[in-house]
Amino acid sequence: MNRPLRHIAIFCGLLMLALLIRANWLQFVKAEELANDDKNRRVQIKQFATPRGDIVVGGASVTGSAVVDGAEFKFKRTYKNGPMYAPVTGYASQTMGMSLLEKTYDGVLSGQDDRLAFQRFTDIITGKERRGGDVITTIDPRAQEAGYKGLTDLGARGSVVALDPRTGKVLALVSTPSYDPGSFAGNTFKEGDTFQALDDNKGKPMANRALRETFPPGSTFKILTAAAALEHGVVTDIDAASDAVSPYPLPQSTNEVGSEAGNAVCNKASLKTAMQYSCNNVFLDAAVKLGQDRMRETAEKFGFNEDVYSDVFGDLRATASLYPQDLDKPGTALTGMGQGSLTSTPMQMAMVTAALVNDGKLMQPYIVDELRSPDLSTLEKNEPRVMSEPVSSGTAAKVREMMEHTAKEGSAKKALIDGITVGGKTGTAQRGVDVNDQVPYGWFVSYGKKPDGGSVAVAVFIDPTDMDISRQDISGGSLGGPIARKVMKAVLEQ
Repeated sequence: MNRPLRHIAIFCGLLMLALLIRANWLQFVKAEELANDDKNRRVQIKQFATPRGDIVVGGASVTGSAVVDGAEFKFKRTYKNGPMYAPVTGYASQTMGMSLLEKTYDGVLSGQDDRLAFQRFTDIITGKERRGGDVITTIDPRAQEAGYKGLTDLGARGSVVALDPRTGKVLALVSTPSYDPGSFAGNTFKEGDTFQALDDNKGKPMANRALRETFPPGSTFKILTAAAALEHGVVTDIDAASDAVSPYPLPQSTNEVGSEAGNAVCNKASLKTAMQYSCNNVFLDAAVKLGQDRMRETAEKFGFNEDVYSDVFGDLRATASLYPQDLDKPGTALTGMGQGSLTSTPMQMAMVTAALVNDGKLMQPYIVDELRSPDLSTLEKNEPRVMSEPVSSGTAAKVREMMEHTAKEGSAKKALIDGITVGGKTGTAQRGVDVNDQVPYGWFVSYGKKPDGGSVAVAVFIDPTDMDISRQDISGGSLGGPIARKVMKAVLEQ
């Protein structure tokens, strides 16, 4: 064989060797990964070959499955009260994929989870179709409906989160405007167009404002500032006059910050009075005296600056709320009143409130109570666990005293419920480069406690962009207070 032919033969041999190595790599090393890839058509067909298990709220299924005649996918997902529960269930679409609980627990719901292997085996032996398991949520249907109706009646973009402070159970998780997951559950061109229209909608109906978007929390953050000041000894007596003048001169600046309640009320006010009237000067001054490190330390103990929240099942994931690094003194001061570069999810502010109700212990939020197999046996059950202990029980009690005084005598009166101990704090958060160039956000955080110890913590966020309302009528107390009250009543008066 001459030299050129020998080179060609060697080259061809190397190509064959590379082909064999690649084929074996795909068949043996990557086989399982490719077989389970979401883009594998066979995986998609298998997901919808049998009815999916259900997502359960308050003992009733809010999902179902319907037969699709003459289609490659035999079943498609259906939803009851789809827009109300979409921030909880997510969607399971034959063409658009899955999200939230539908995605996280697809293995259980589709019956393909490894824990259901014996069930699948017995189904094959007995000739039954593969069956999916169920996801049992912690959501209280009355609280969810109260929050959803409250926001939709306003015509507002917004969110409501309600937590059980003692356990961390998520009792309500609302985001508006919302969408019907069933409107694009199949794979027709019309359903594809529906999904695209929702995705392009400027109101962002598919956004989960409770978990995945952050906003300046405004004056609701003052409950955390108060907790930090008490915990670190900057304030020892909540009834004692402060030395914070109003309007308050920002450090290293010629700017002054006033308070809506007026200088006569807020000038050198006590911490309790400042909470009652939401006096900015006292909280700005407290943040300056604490300094950025102690402010950030306290915020992080409540959950700020965490990449995600995730319970033991991994079902609850949220965008990190941000207490910034490397703030100057003016920036630190502004965080004391919930402004500046500080941002929070509604879930995070509900967590802050819940920890204060629970004597300073922050419980890990979770939204799935139990996973059940098709035969109704328990595959896994969630148990409450402590996430952190941000402040002492004494500090938490003092903040609650101020919040309850604010509900009785201050700006949170609209949340009061007969026979229930209620604490609250309003918030109106400015936004935009120029604080007057956009309408502000409305916030409201509150809690209700029954004499027997039962309690609920609520955070309401309202973006009034789509509302026909004047700027001066936007306040967390007037807009969010009544919604929080209805949610608390739904939980506590059952």
